[in-house]
Amino acid sequence: MDPQVDALLRDLDRSIRLIAEELRRLVHRAAPQLRESVKWGVPVWIGRKNVVCLMLYPDHVNLGFFQGSTLGKSHKEIEGTGKSLRHVKVRSVADARRPVLAQLVREAVRVDSGA
Repeated sequence: MDPQVDALLRDLDRSIRLIAEELRRLVHRAAPQLRESVKWGVPVWIGRKNVVCLMLYPDHVNLGFFQGSTLGKSHKEIEGTGKSLRHVKVRSVADARRPVLAQLVREAVRVDSGA
């Protein structure tokens, strides 16, 4: 775990910090091969390229997927209209524990690896 991410999360309001910490654990469990860092002021997990990030807002955390447009269209949770980046809004710790999020992280890693 990256100490810069520790510091970034430590300074968040408690409710958002708890969601972000749960998502951080989820990413580490689902994709331990990714390297954690801070880019653009947010936590980012990197494989061959940027794979996943947390976008921190006052009332929720977006779990972002840099190549989200290539993830399965059947995932109704995915939002966004950018060229590649997509996200899932996470509004609670319980929401962060949904199994579909780990599945999406694993799919994002497969896309990153070219598999």
